[in-house]
Amino acid sequence: MTRLGQPWSLRARLTAGAVALSAVTLLTALTLFWGMERVGDRMQAALNAEARMTRYGTLSSQVSTFLVIATEAVQRGLPREERMQRLEPVAENIGATFLLIRSDLERAVEEAEASGIDRQSRHATQSITLARMEAQLGSTLTGLGRGGQDVPVLRAHIDAFASTFDPLLNEALNGEAMFRRETLKGIETLRQRMIWAAAAMVVLSLLMVAGFTLGLVRPQFRRLEQLRGAARRIGAEDFDVALPETRGDEIGALFSETNRMAAALAARQAHVQAEWGRLEEEIAQRTAELRAANAQLEAVDARRRRFFADVSHELRTPLTVILMEAQIGRQTLADGAEIFGTIESRAARLNRRIDDLLRVARSDSGELALDPGKVDFPETVRAVVEEVEAECRSAGMTLDTQAREGTVLADPNWLRQVLAGLVRNAIRHAREGGRVRIVAQGGVAAVIDNGPGIPAEAQMRVFERFGQGRKDSAGFGLGLALAKWVIEAQGGEISVTSPVPEAERLGDGPGTKVSVRLPVAEG
Repeated sequence: MTRLGQPWSLRARLTAGAVALSAVTLLTALTLFWGMERVGDRMQAALNAEARMTRYGTLSSQVSTFLVIATEAVQRGLPREERMQRLEPVAENIGATFLLIRSDLERAVEEAEASGIDRQSRHATQSITLARMEAQLGSTLTGLGRGGQDVPVLRAHIDAFASTFDPLLNEALNGEAMFRRETLKGIETLRQRMIWAAAAMVVLSLLMVAGFTLGLVRPQFRRLEQLRGAARRIGAEDFDVALPETRGDEIGALFSETNRMAAALAARQAHVQAEWGRLEEEIAQRTAELRAANAQLEAVDARRRRFFADVSHELRTPLTVILMEAQIGRQTLADGAEIFGTIESRAARLNRRIDDLLRVARSDSGELALDPGKVDFPETVRAVVEEVEAECRSAGMTLDTQAREGTVLADPNWLRQVLAGLVRNAIRHAREGGRVRIVAQGGVAAVIDNGPGIPAEAQMRVFERFGQGRKDSAGFGLGLALAKWVIEAQGGEISVTSPVPEAERLGDGPGTKVSVRLPVAEG
């Protein structure tokens, strides 16, 4: 049930208004259709009357021809047979015209049935006049056929026909002319009626549209404007909204729901503000804790850097002595040259390890120091093989290389460390494949293994810090993230392909190919 004595919903009232406007439109269309039908019928009746008048004109011409031929035949004293022979074609034409006029009159009587008995009787009267003209023609033909050669008698028949037929023909023409005038007058009358009917329909439509707009549509727009204003206030977080709930239609129901929503939002806002105050207190507490933790971490980091510096100093001093003694021993003792050469190479490798350790420490602290220059790819590959070959043998893997001429702009130590790290990744994750290959040509180097590969959905994560290519991967995932950082810092790019293309595959496994592209050195 609705409120304040409004039994109809807004939808029902809008539907009723639309139905009323549609009814007026339909009534107007039916009125116009009926009027056009009547106008069409009367125009056709006027045209039919015009056509009959034309036939009467044709009949008049034929009768004039008949009188001329008959008069000439009588004056020339033609024999009866020759006289009738000359009149026979004209008489047949007149008879044919009589038949056409009679057919037109019969059709007019049928069409006038809807107009009433008076109009039908008047058309029937025309048929009687036509029958009298036909009878007069027949009587004249009979008299001319029996009159022999007596000219006065024959002239009397002709004069009698002329004096009798002409008034009958004029009567018929006048009747058709009257029918036509009445029809045209009826059309004008009908036109005036249709004009008044159309004007009345227009006035009625305007009144209904005005009433529909002012009485129903405009008030609803005002209510919708109230609703829009309330929505704007709610959007501006002003929930003090109180729309009038005085009507039970659809908009009234929307007003009620809006009021309830505003009340719920106001309560929610109060709750959120309370929670926000509590959260600010907690954030302040957490911020203080984080500051303390950051201070502690900074102290730990400072101790770590100092530790690495101390380790570097402590390790490099004895390593320098070992390298010098190994060089002296290799140069002075012929029998110990090979042994001292091995000691020298191992000490140099350990020295590079110390450099690598310090570089990683600096990169973790954001102090990535690069010294780019021209680097020969084949020489770098040989250094990588020398560094990781023992690890490959220990893992039961075969390491081979395809290094062609190529010079790039890069930090040699970091490039060596990146390629060595890629080989170690292959040792760690693709050991079951048994093979790993280093390919270098131009400005591109790649490490290819024969392992299980990396799923497509995981390939975008392998370069993320702590990202893993497969769920069963061991380690912390720092290798490829660091490699990506180092390569991109030197203007290069690194990418992964898995499975390996058929032409580059090392065995039956899908394999993984990690490619490093660096700027090519000019000259």
